[in-house]
Amino acid sequence: MMKKIVTRWIVVFVLTLFFVSLGQAAHPLPDPDGKPADMTKPVQVYILLGQSNMLGFGSVGGDKDGTLEYAVKTRKLYPYLLDDADNWTERRDVRNVRVMGSGLGGSRLFNNEWMTIKGGRIGPEIGIGHHLGEATDAPVLILKSCIGNRALGWDLLPPGGEGFEFTDSKGVTWVHPGYKGSPEKWKKGEEPKKINWYAGMQYDGDIARARKVLSELDKYYPDAKGYEVAGFFWWQGDRDRRSEALSSRYEKNLVHLIKTLRKDFNAPNANFVCASLGQTKKGATDGGGKILDAMLAVDGASGKYPQFKGNVASVYTHPLSKGGSSGGHYSGNAETYMNVGEAMGRAMVKLLKAGK
Repeated sequence: MMKKIVTRWIVVFVLTLFFVSLGQAAHPLPDPDGKPADMTKPVQVYILLGQSNMLGFGSVGGDKDGTLEYAVKTRKLYPYLLDDADNWTERRDVRNVRVMGSGLGGSRLFNNEWMTIKGGRIGPEIGIGHHLGEATDAPVLILKSCIGNRALGWDLLPPGGEGFEFTDSKGVTWVHPGYKGSPEKWKKGEEPKKINWYAGMQYDGDIARARKVLSELDKYYPDAKGYEVAGFFWWQGDRDRRSEALSSRYEKNLVHLIKTLRKDFNAPNANFVCASLGQTKKGATDGGGKILDAMLAVDGASGKYPQFKGNVASVYTHPLSKGGSSGGHYSGNAETYMNVGEAMGRAMVKLLKAGK
């Protein structure tokens, strides 16, 4: 055990030098101390939304490169995830809750436990939760409500989202509906034929499921004394990047999403952090490039949206990704999900400190 403790301190020291050499403010996290949060304070709720990126497909088990076990035990990354007995650590100040359903359908509960490694896959919630838990005295609830293969410009379009017309590369003009419209699109001049789905149906379902959890908070955070929605995390865009029309509207829809989420949860001061698609490099001009440009534009530091200064941040994930693409779930590489989660968590902590 003494050898492991010494090894862990060496790893922390080397990583600290690495971050300092990069001129970054980030430092390796300490191991969780096992203590509960200050339960006299309201629970700080962070809602995680998006599609399969946010859902998470990082492989946990297995002694091979790309799994979380290999990253932690062999490569000595993320040392705060492992205790001195080689067991996964547990944060007693952060709850991890995940619900999922399609459209307005029922809600399936996947997680409801203290923040730890559970099951065969992880998403960005692990890195996010550890950074917020370390930075916050109040209890923290990580609440994920999402499902895969959904577009912001269609399934996740928030209430008030506007319809538009788009002429494709073949010269055909399509009509795309606003919120509650159906079908997904139709040729201009033709009569639309409704389907059993509408624009924003997944948004309505995801928000309803999150609200249901918050309405029964005692089931998800023991001894909670109320709550406040402190922030939102958004990792999405794969479905929109495949559509010339939807990718062209992403910035407009993203701005509307931020405003609507704050309104729907009565959280006008809640911070918002989004992350780009890992395979997309700056300067790309395809659909993924448009998604990235939109996210960089809404970042409060860009100055394009003064109202987002100090409360909206974007994470450029290409340098953090270990390969693969969003459509292929980054080949299940757990390091990608950990790296992006940590970066999103640090971005949120920075916004929290700036707002004090």
